Amino acid sequence: MPASPSTARAINDRIALRLLLHDGPLTATQLKTRTGLSRPTIADLVERLQGAGLIRVVGESGAARRGPNARLYGIVADRAHLAALDVRTGGVSVVVTDLLGATLAEDTLPMGRGTGTGPAVERAAALLERTARTAGPVPLHSVGIGAPGLIDPVTGELRDSSALPAWHRGLVRVLQQRLPATVLVENETNLAAVAEHRAGAARDRETFVLLWLGHGIGAAVMLDGKLRRGASGGAGEIGFLPVPGVRGLPSAVNCEGGFQSLAGSAAIGGLAVRHGLPLPPTGAEGREEATAVAAVRAALAAGERGEPFLGELADRLAVGAAAVVSVLDPGCVLLAGAVGHAGGAPLAARVEERLAAMSPLRTEVRAGALGDGAVLRGALIAARDAAQEALFTAAG
Repeated sequence: MPASPSTARAINDRIALRLLLHDGPLTATQLKTRTGLSRPTIADLVERLQGAGLIRVVGESGAARRGPNARLYGIVADRAHLAALDVRTGGVSVVVTDLLGATLAEDTLPMGRGTGTGPAVERAAALLERTARTAGPVPLHSVGIGAPGLIDPVTGELRDSSALPAWHRGLVRVLQQRLPATVLVENETNLAAVAEHRAGAARDRETFVLLWLGHGIGAAVMLDGKLRRGASGGAGEIGFLPVPGVRGLPSAVNCEGGFQSLAGSAAIGGLAVRHGLPLPPTGAEGREEATAVAAVRAALAAGERGEPFLGELADRLAVGAAAVVSVLDPGCVLLAGAVGHAGGAPLAARVEERLAAMSPLRTEVRAGALGDGAVLRGALIAARDAAQEALFTAAG
């Protein structure tokens, strides 16, 4: 059955808008060539999208050409503003952009462990509101939030966890109630995988696993271009994976005794001490991850003297990677997060070598390209996708 005229218009509009997003600005002639639509159809489409406030003339194509056929059309970037938040145990980072992703304002807010739930929520919400005002008068359309912990696949809410600050859940609820914008929350490791897939080290991969190596350990599973969250939202909670080389077993409320105890930041810091690597002072808030990063960098800079540490670290990481590979056979594993970024290609190569000796499944190991900023980048992608879907659907 052929599509109705209104359905055909909606489909054509979305195709044109996607082209303008990814390849624009474009002339009407270029839109005609790339869509295969007739000139009258393109003329109607352009008029309709201009009337909806989604596209406008942004220039002309070629100095020698003038007139309607030379006009360049582009997406109206300030049609909506977007926000992304990276919510960590020690604070919040926020960025506000236009519809095309250009940064308009950004800020960070540290949050001490002694801060009460109510004050922490209010301070974080105020940070977002202040940053949005700095970006300009355009209201926020969508807000993406990346947070550690499990996201309920049914409700989309951040689930309770004794290991996370209570203000995380409170912040999500308050923003959903307080803002007229769409508020989306996703596990931080999943968002890092989305960012690496769209704009980082996995752009050429539809199937891969990302290992997040930072203060905590996590994994994200991307199969055939789609995130796999699991029945309870816990796919990739690799910190709870029982592994050799640690004491005891993890429990339902504590991953101590799991892979976290073998390759988390605290374990890497202890490994560095055992190998005599120079480390920064410890004891300050959030220093475990910084210590682990410093240890990896020091080992890489030390040449042969750093090999024993790097070799043992690669052995540990290969244990967790091998468990994931044996079940999923993804063909590619990314080492991301602050520690993965610090280790870069040299650490990835060592893990790949050890993984090849442990598993018959051929697996490439790469370093993530976006570093610790991958979570914020992924949250922004989620917000932008939601806004574009809503606006483009309304246009049709």
